[in-house]
Amino acid sequence: MLDDRRAAILQAVVEGYIETAQPVGSGHVARRGTVAVSPATVRNEMAALEQEGYLTQPHTSAGRIPTDLGYRFYVDHLSSPGNLEAAERQRVSSFFASAHGAIEDMLTSTTRLLSDLTQHAAVVVGPPHEQARIRSVQVVGLTGHAVMVVAVLSNGVVEKAVIEVPDDVGDERLGAATAHLSANLVGGTLAGLTGPVTTGDGVLDAVCTSAVAALNLAHGGELDNVYVGGASRMASAFEAVTTVRRVLATLEQQYVVVGLLRDVVDRGLSVSIGTEHGVEPLAECSVVVAPYEVDGELAGSIGVLGPTRMNYPQALAAVAVVSQRLGRRLTEG
Repeated sequence: MLDDRRAAILQAVVEGYIETAQPVGSGHVARRGTVAVSPATVRNEMAALEQEGYLTQPHTSAGRIPTDLGYRFYVDHLSSPGNLEAAERQRVSSFFASAHGAIEDMLTSTTRLLSDLTQHAAVVVGPPHEQARIRSVQVVGLTGHAVMVVAVLSNGVVEKAVIEVPDDVGDERLGAATAHLSANLVGGTLAGLTGPVTTGDGVLDAVCTSAVAALNLAHGGELDNVYVGGASRMASAFEAVTTVRRVLATLEQQYVVVGLLRDVVDRGLSVSIGTEHGVEPLAECSVVVAPYEVDGELAGSIGVLGPTRMNYPQALAAVAVVSQRLGRRLTEG
């Protein structure tokens, strides 16, 4: 724990470094007026904070910059997560009010929205299909022997599959297949999908069995859907080209991104800083994460990835607002 004066000085250094990207000197801290002491006293306190691991001095005679520990203290002692400006709140409201179409398109657009709000890379982990409830099932005739099976899930995903049927399947049997599948499958999950109860009509049962098999094949073995937006913004976040390459390469590894966001959420955190998250290529990055719910159940997570020198209050506010609105929109269907 830090006393009030050292805590105030650390806060001034963190905020000064976030604003300028330059090491912060004692004179700068003294001029901010957050502590009523002389620059000499500030220097002594900054030296003590360095010894305690909260600050580091990149060059002799330079000012100090925060360490991961310094950022962690700052984040843990924020009085509030910050607030989005009125124009940004309106932008979020307008986006979700007009968001329609396939969930994949919506989640892709959500990453762009969040990236634009924070100026960092944004990630959305889509709801796992296996846990989603089936809201409706339809069997629709196409042409010849082709029939499309359409299942709408509670997470907004629409699963489609085309199957072949015999010549003697007419519109009446397709309607009966829709009714029979709906009675047996709606409310269940794709993970627990089994063949419906037989009807005694061999042709109808064959259509229903093929429909269930096609839906199983459509979602089987899928990884969680991961959507990344604003990755190019990482190029301007770091001076070292090698760092940019490592970060961009990691963002392309879906399983790493999913694991990272899940681990942060599972630990009850909203922010993981630098080496805390254990992903070595992202050691110079911080992740701000929030889960979102659909129908009252945890469905996925969203987050922003940026340099440890990020505006944490603003990032926390943006992630919180967007996650709440996304969950509400997906619940409404």
